[in-house]
Amino acid sequence: MNKLIVPAIIVASVIMAATAWSASEQPGSGFQPKPYFEMPLEKDPSRQVRLQSVVIPPGAGNQFHTHPGDQWWAVQEGEVTFTIKGQAPRVLKPGDYVYVPRGTIHRNQNMTNRPVRSIELNITDKGKPQTEPVPD
Repeated sequence: MNKLIVPAIIVASVIMAATAWSASEQPGSGFQPKPYFEMPLEKDPSRQVRLQSVVIPPGAGNQFHTHPGDQWWAVQEGEVTFTIKGQAPRVLKPGDYVYVPRGTIHRNQNMTNRPVRSIELNITDKGKPQTEPVPD
């Protein structure tokens, strides 16, 4: 019986670490991403494609940031305030989407009391952080 305790602890630790890793897109942002897949871009292995769903809890948001590639973002449920730095904020509702070109400084904020659910498609440079913070 004692021989099973160590393997059980190792398996539990791996599961907890994987769960924590998958739930951490941007420290302190409250975002809860759930990746569907991530793979090399066909004919350009220096870039990767990632599709994920994201939940933004009520009152959560992120700081201004950029991505090392292009992003498409569609709201499925709730309302999110999307802001490109230097432009007026836009409220996106279910069915609305945005295309965020490489290097665009932007942020997303849930200013409501309901969660926001969205889906993201990113085509980014492989080996680079997916999100790069930008000072306000």
